[in-house]
Amino acid sequence: MLDRDGFRPNVGIVLLNQKNQVFWGKRIRTHSWQFPQGGIDRGETPEQAMYRELHEEVGLQPEHVCVVARTRDWLRYEVPDRYIRRDARGHYKGQKQIWYLLQLVGHDWNLNLRATDHPEFDAWRWNDYWVPLDMVVEFKRGVYEMALTELARFLPRNESRNRYLRYGPRSRDIDNQLPSGELPGALFDMPPGATFDPDPQSSLSGGPKVDQHAA
Repeated sequence: MLDRDGFRPNVGIVLLNQKNQVFWGKRIRTHSWQFPQGGIDRGETPEQAMYRELHEEVGLQPEHVCVVARTRDWLRYEVPDRYIRRDARGHYKGQKQIWYLLQLVGHDWNLNLRATDHPEFDAWRWNDYWVPLDMVVEFKRGVYEMALTELARFLPRNESRNRYLRYGPRSRDIDNQLPSGELPGALFDMPPGATFDPDPQSSLSGGPKVDQHAA
């Protein structure tokens, strides 16, 4: 479902824990990290799509979160032609997104990357609010900056004062050690403290992939 300008309606989710750290997911079989996001189906409101994507991508139910805020208007990004299916070029330009800021009121163990048969992530971690944008696919970085900036005013005052975006240095190790059973982070270029959730049916050696629907 595209609008007249070729943008697909979409929602993005910034999920906070009690320390105002955000859920940061590694795209399955890639080295890219991002927030949960997904398309709005025909007949859905943005909020309905947000709850559906929340369950499909991270396994949470509405009772596990509360809505803190959302962006006032659509935020858009264009997808380079090389990431668009050949038969969609000329029609599909990118995504227009409503971003939601959610507070986790459940527990870490409520998170489940395998809630559906088509997982989006194979690893996750809690990261400082201002995420390292060099780990996000390049064409999404502007929208991430706009969304985080607009939603930051809803964070507690002492968090929003520390406002900066990290391009380059990896985030500090929140937990000081990798979780038990995790594969060595260097193999997947994972930040310290990440939780790896391998898919036994897939190869772990594939390079970065972005398609129209995941983009």
